[in-house]
Amino acid sequence: MCRLLGYATAGFNLSLDTILGERASRAFRDMSRIHNDGWGCAALYDPPETPGVDDGGAPSPETGTKLYKTTVAALYDPLFDELASEPVRGALWHLRLASSGLPLIMENQQPFFANGLSFIHNGDISDSHGRNIVENKQYPFNHSTFLSTGGRSDSAIFFSIILEYVAFGYELDEAVAQAVRELRRAYPKASYNCMIQSQDQFIALNAAGRERTSSRIVEIYEEYGEGAKAADYRVMRYRALVNEQGAAAGVVVASSGFDQPEADGWRELGNNQMVVASNRTGEWAIREI
Repeated sequence: MCRLLGYATAGFNLSLDTILGERASRAFRDMSRIHNDGWGCAALYDPPETPGVDDGGAPSPETGTKLYKTTVAALYDPLFDELASEPVRGALWHLRLASSGLPLIMENQQPFFANGLSFIHNGDISDSHGRNIVENKQYPFNHSTFLSTGGRSDSAIFFSIILEYVAFGYELDEAVAQAVRELRRAYPKASYNCMIQSQDQFIALNAAGRERTSSRIVEIYEEYGEGAKAADYRVMRYRALVNEQGAAAGVVVASSGFDQPEADGWRELGNNQMVVASNRTGEWAIREI
C-alpha cells in the first residue's frame, strides 16, 4: 500500500524537481511521513560509454538504469532531494507502506528490477479473509522467476507473473494486462495499481478492485490527522509534458496524495486504464486492459 510516481520524456533528461516543481516534489516526498516503510527510485540515463565495448564483456541489461532503495523513509533520507534534482529521461518513484504482515526488509523494498525492467506496485494482494498471496502455497507461479525479482512480497509475485508473460512473447503493456487478468481470478478485490519501465517504455496502470478506500488505510491516515487525503487513495492522475516551445515532450503519472490541480493539466486515469509511453520519443497513449 504505497504511493507511486513515474515519468517518461522525449529522450532528454529532466529531473523530478523540474517536472513537478520543487514544491510539489517535496509534497510527494513528505507523504513518506505516512508511507514511512522505505522508498526507492529507478532512473534511466544514457551512459557516455557502453560497458563491454572495448574489453569483450557483454553489456548488462542494467546498463542505463540507476536503482536506489532503502528502508529509511524518504523524508529522512538526504538522497531523496539529491536524486530528485538529477535529470534523467525517465524514472519510477515509490514510497512504501508495507502490506499486512509483510516484513520491513530490503528484499521487499521497491522498485524491483529484473531482466531490464523496473517495477513498482500499490496494493495488498489478499483474499476476503486478509490472507496475503505469499501465504497461499497453492497459488501457481514460477518460483525461479519470483526469485529473480529479489523480492519476497505480493508485489514481487505480481512482477514475476508479468515477467513470465514477457517471456512468452507478449508486448510489455499486454503482459501487464494479462498478469492482472490472471491474478484477478483468485484475488478480484485486490489493487493492481502499478508502474513498469524498460529502456524504451513506461507503463502506468490503474486497476483497483475496490472503489472505496480500505478501512485500514483510512485509520492509518486519520492517525496522522490526514483522513481527508484517504478518500481518493486509489486514484491515479497523469499530465502531459511539454517543452519550452510547447511541443509534446512526454508524460508524468502519479498516485494521489499531493496537489494535482486540473488547471495545471492533471487528469484522472480511469480504472482499468493504463498509460503506455515511449521514454525515447515521449509519445504516449491510454488503453484499456
